[in-house]
Amino acid sequence: MSRIGKLPISIPAGVAVSMKDNTVTVKGPKGELSQDVNPEIKVEIKDGEITLTRSNDEGPNRSMHGLYRSLINNMVIGVSQGYKKELELVGVGYRASNQGQVLEFALGFTHNIFMQLPKEIKVETKSERNQNPLVILESCDKQLIGQVCAKIRSFRKPEPYKGKGIRFVGEQIRRKAGKSAGAK
Repeated sequence: MSRIGKLPISIPAGVAVSMKDNTVTVKGPKGELSQDVNPEIKVEIKDGEITLTRSNDEGPNRSMHGLYRSLINNMVIGVSQGYKKELELVGVGYRASNQGQVLEFALGFTHNIFMQLPKEIKVETKSERNQNPLVILESCDKQLIGQVCAKIRSFRKPEPYKGKGIRFVGEQIRRKAGKSAGAK
């Protein structure tokens, strides 16, 4: 039995979960999310808990059991608490600003980079003196916010020599020693 798949998901107050035609829909104060579930996985909603069971112990069903449990759990947490990611821009002259859902980055290239964000994501940028600029993203969808963060980070990944680039707040970058003077 899947260790993750057999754990029940408790439904917090203010969150409504419904199941229709193999689609689980979760509504809460932060938004609404839905996920299609494979027909081999049975979803039961009762007594304020969601439990998932599988029809048999074949390989694909075992792997999907834990997967769908995690996806539904992420949806419940997202609509009740939400997800927040903070990215910092490390480097001289690196800047970020936003006008509504459009993010503008100055990352040392010849032109600025503009990125249109999905409407499900709330964005905020902070620039303070003697601090690295911050981009703060909030959403109820964990997959979407992770994908957007990965795209932003891909514009200028942290490099190992000086540590310049876009990184998550608190992330440790493995640093390398630079050139050493060789003896002749």
